[in-house]
Amino acid sequence: MDATAAAGKVTRENLQRDAYLYIRQSTLKQVVNNTESAQRQYALRSRAVALGWDHSQIIVIDTDQGQSGASAEGRDGFQRLVAEVGMGHAGIVLGLEVSRLARNNTDWHRLLEICALAGTLILDEDGLYDPGNFNDRLPGFDIIRRPGELNLGSDLRGHG
Repeated sequence: MDATAAAGKVTRENLQRDAYLYIRQSTLKQVVNNTESAQRQYALRSRAVALGWDHSQIIVIDTDQGQSGASAEGRDGFQRLVAEVGMGHAGIVLGLEVSRLARNNTDWHRLLEICALAGTLILDEDGLYDPGNFNDRLPGFDIIRRPGELNLGSDLRGHG
C-alpha cells in the first residue's frame, strides 16, 4: 500500500488514540528458535510511527508468547486487546499477519466487528485496513461480509 492511500485512512481520531501492537508466537519452541519472527513483529512499531503515532502511544502486548491462537481463552493479552479496542482506546491494531491474531474464526470476527464499531484500523505487513469500510478488503473478513449484506461498520456508525 502506498503512503498516500495509507495516510487517507488514518484520521485525527485514530491518532488521538493509542496504537496496540500484538505479538504472539504459537509455541515456546517458536519463541526460542524463530527470533526473526519476533524481530519482525516488534519492528511494526516503526510502521505506526510512520503513520503518525508517537513512540509513547505504542502499547506492546506480548504476554501471549508461546500460546496457541486457537482460542481467546487463557490468552490474557488478546483479551486485553479486545477490551482496549472495545473501550475506544485503540486507534490502530498492529500484528505481523493480522488474520493470525486469532486462529479461531469466532474470535477473529469478533475483534474485526469491534474494530469496525470503534473506528479502529488494522495494520499488518501486507497493508492497512479499515474494518468499518465495506469496500476495504481485509483478510478473513470476506467470509462474513459479502456484497449486498449489512455494511456493519458504516451502518452502525451512521455513515451508510
